[in-house]
Amino acid sequence: MTDTHAAPAPADEALHQVVIADTVNWLEKAVIGLNLCPFAKGVHVKDQIHYVVSDAQDAEAVAHDLHRELEALAEANPDKRDTTLLILPQALHDFLDFNDFLEIADEMIEELDLGGILQVASFHPLFQFEGTTIDDVTNCTNRSPYPILHLLREESIDKAVEAFPEADAIYEKNMDTLDALGLEGWLDLGVGPRCPFPHPGAASDKAKE
Repeated sequence: MTDTHAAPAPADEALHQVVIADTVNWLEKAVIGLNLCPFAKGVHVKDQIHYVVSDAQDAEAVAHDLHRELEALAEANPDKRDTTLLILPQALHDFLDFNDFLEIADEMIEELDLGGILQVASFHPLFQFEGTTIDDVTNCTNRSPYPILHLLREESIDKAVEAFPEADAIYEKNMDTLDALGLEGWLDLGVGPRCPFPHPGAASDKAKE
């Protein structure tokens, strides 16, 4: 299920489709292929993941899109749309800026009275656990081809945890999986972006303001 909004121009539509294809490729080869999230396969094969490519280029525009998608997910039939991936190929490229934005996302959920109903998880190309180096392969558990806000239903999370009694062990298992794979093995998966993305040394969104 995809959504690109506002009848994008043909060139934009083509770009959106590449971004979505890259995201699905990452989901299938890394998230599902490496079993980093045991809950992902079910919603993927049932076509219950809603993919939205945002054209936002700053945090304010991202917030606008997030607000819309939170409301849409809350109103949607869970059997048809269980979760939403809001993909941000043109915004929040700097991981610290992206991490700061997550506070805005949490506040928005409360403002919309969706606490306990929805939550926002996240993935980022430059994700980095505290205390690790940028090239530590374990960071790849939370890395995606583009910045992604993952909108989830609390009820679905509860059901998934009930069905997977060892949910607390997922983190450690993922660390072991990535350590065994190695950085070269991760790169060989071919789950990177095909659309231009700033180099890790590029200026942050904040610095550009």
